[in-house]
Amino acid sequence: MELVLDLSIEVDGYEKLLNEEKISKYIEEVISDEFTPEKPVYVSVAVVDNERIQEINRDYRGKDSPTDVISFAYHETEDFDIGPYDTLGDIVISIDRVAEQASEYNHTVTREFYYVLTHGLLHLMGYDHIEAEDKEEMRAREEEILEKFGYGRDCHEEE
Repeated sequence: MELVLDLSIEVDGYEKLLNEEKISKYIEEVISDEFTPEKPVYVSVAVVDNERIQEINRDYRGKDSPTDVISFAYHETEDFDIGPYDTLGDIVISIDRVAEQASEYNHTVTREFYYVLTHGLLHLMGYDHIEAEDKEEMRAREEEILEKFGYGRDCHEEE
């Protein structure tokens, strides 16, 4: 599978964690485990601060508060099959919320970053957590993926 990743990092101080090559490899493997696309897959990931994600959350979701991750899944529309790519969608991650949640849940920032990235990717691939059984399935898949890559709940690696 060929992945075209548009990674935009709009914050400073997380250079070691936000290694584009490592993130790209991770995304490619997660997507490959879920489906086999017919064209190269395009995904954009923006890493922002709380202020910026709050603006996006307010403008696109009507919720005027920061959140950890927002996904815009293009497979839910006809737009994914236009042009040379299978456009999976856009993920916006607040690194501020990631750091806050890592502290709250006693996780490393690395583990929490990959958790929200995985959560966003699964949304792009059609997973949801509105209904209880869907939420259970999504949470189980998140943990399975995180464990596979060494970012499970017992992850102590900090970058």
